[in-house]
Amino acid sequence: MPSTLAWAGTTVTLAGVKTHLSRAGSGPALLVLHHDIGTPERLPFYDLLAERFTVLVPHHPGWGRSERPAWMRSVRDMAAIYQWLLAELGATNVSLVGLGFGGWVAAEMASLAPRDFRRLVLAAPMGIKPPEGDILDQAIISYVAYPQAGFHDQENFRRVFGEVSTDQLEAWDIAREMCFRIAWKPYMYSQTLPYLLGGVRAGALLVWGDDDKIVPRSAGEAYRRALPGARLEVVPECGHFIDMERPEALARLVADFAAAD
Repeated sequence: MPSTLAWAGTTVTLAGVKTHLSRAGSGPALLVLHHDIGTPERLPFYDLLAERFTVLVPHHPGWGRSERPAWMRSVRDMAAIYQWLLAELGATNVSLVGLGFGGWVAAEMASLAPRDFRRLVLAAPMGIKPPEGDILDQAIISYVAYPQAGFHDQENFRRVFGEVSTDQLEAWDIAREMCFRIAWKPYMYSQTLPYLLGGVRAGALLVWGDDDKIVPRSAGEAYRRALPGARLEVVPECGHFIDMERPEALARLVADFAAAD
């Protein structure tokens, strides 16, 4: 049955950039940061979280309905923008939920403010160079093949995206250009982040799909070693886009972890 939750969309101007923000639910705040391919306007994963939390889903600057900042050159810039967003909203005791590329942004936020966040959930984050294997280079495959690679079952890709429209292809093109602008050299990881995560005081949960073809699971082990007390959970029969392919499983892990004392 479709969710009856009401989502509200607003625009917040930060550093001269109009940033789109969707929010729903009530309770403790979760800031959910989306993948490098952007995000559909609404996902069952977001609805499930909003049943227990106040869920904040911004479009990254340069993605979706947010303006493109001509000056932005690093993922750490984006992390600073989101710190500003939370200050603008007056949000406190916030937990971060980062999805893929958004997980890298969330990790940067936690390293910038080690004591500021309640919980940190990173679902197959980029941001650390995998000790084994490589992060899939989206520059060498098509706009459609890259998101398809993020699903264990292509029926799930079709369920989420249907017949891929020209508008969707254009959105993926714009998202790819922004990735190259702020995360190109080195590609999709930071050389400094592994050293900065040791100060993070928020409890940390890492989640990986067992069939992630975009970010090798060895990166999860590297994150687990870098984040004090972090634990790693693996979702079976799932690719990189866990929130889209196994929304119930990921929402349950996030909710139980974020609500725990």
